[in-house]
Amino acid sequence: MDKTFERSLNDMNRIYKLDDEEMKVVEDSDKAAEELSAYEYEHYLKHEFNKEAPGILAKYGLLGIPIRKEYGGLEMNPIVSALVKERLGQLGLGISSFINVQMFLCAQTIQRWGTEEQKNWHLSKAVKAEKVYAFGLTEPEAGSDPASMQTTYDVKGSGYVLNGTKYLISNGTIADYLIIFAHSKSSQKEITAFIVDAKSQGINRTELHEKIGLFTSDTGMIELDNVEVPKESALGPVGKGINIAYSALLNARLGVASSCIGVIEGSLKASIERSKSRIQHGKEIGKHQLIQQHISAIKQNLEMAKWPVYFAAFRKAEYEHNYDNKELMEEIELRVSLAKRIASRLAFESADRAVQIHGGFGYSLISPVGQLFCDSRVARIYEGTDEIQDLKIAESILGKDFSAYR
Repeated sequence: MDKTFERSLNDMNRIYKLDDEEMKVVEDSDKAAEELSAYEYEHYLKHEFNKEAPGILAKYGLLGIPIRKEYGGLEMNPIVSALVKERLGQLGLGISSFINVQMFLCAQTIQRWGTEEQKNWHLSKAVKAEKVYAFGLTEPEAGSDPASMQTTYDVKGSGYVLNGTKYLISNGTIADYLIIFAHSKSSQKEITAFIVDAKSQGINRTELHEKIGLFTSDTGMIELDNVEVPKESALGPVGKGINIAYSALLNARLGVASSCIGVIEGSLKASIERSKSRIQHGKEIGKHQLIQQHISAIKQNLEMAKWPVYFAAFRKAEYEHNYDNKELMEEIELRVSLAKRIASRLAFESADRAVQIHGGFGYSLISPVGQLFCDSRVARIYEGTDEIQDLKIAESILGKDFSAYR
């Protein structure tokens, strides 16, 4: 097992003893990461989706961690999910983004809000990677404020018709099914989620290549022009889609935070190896005090990032058995915001320090730390920006009367 990850796992086991079944899933994530590593590197340099990833992840069951066994999943708690995402995050955020969308934003959302027919049809396919899913919430003019979305739905016969544009959608051009959020033509506040077949007439998809990083994650723009969907495609209560979106983002934010721990671990591991092998001024660069300062800072970042994420995972495990507990829900929102805000900032800082340690070689996509640096920047934006997390954290302290964005 990867030594850096093993140390984190040992720390976790001191406060939460994983049982044999949970430990096997975590060990499988380590095997999957080893198997995926060469593919991820190859596809990253080519700036293309890692097409091997879905099959390898499905082989180890890693796309079904929170999904109940009756639907083909592993039925594991958020603590296991966090550890798995942590290990895979060492490879960068491309694979982690695929898992985040397939498992947390889509499959887990369908499991919580879908009808029995929707769950029976979609969940086993998502878990086995027989079908790929995308989450269509963000738009060109609606990012941090999803309530301002412009995509609309209207009743037509026994179904609905959708019109609008979704932007920066992970898995957008490779997905077989899309969860699309739209508001009623009669009311901006009546937002509904729909599970839409990506092959439906009127859907046009464009891959977006102009990214700073995340080169192995497919990113697309989805245009919907009078797309007709059946009544049964509505996910959850009609008009209550904003609640579904927020619950999905809560899952994904914890996933991003967990992956960021892996980014810090990857940065630390590569920096230690470089510090011991690179010779400058007649000695290993790790013997220079300012390089040691960077190593020390990355290690501190790792410790500071781990515990807010782990604690959020503990509390979320309780929440998933008690969705009606409003007080617990508010605490989870705070804990997840803290975890994402802290881990994403420290991941970017750690990758930046790792690039500095590697010098000119670090400023290259050939270098693993160059890839981590490019990928980690988006963690401070997607699934809720730094600024949104700051506002949520401040509101939890000052009270809802001081809400700055609701």
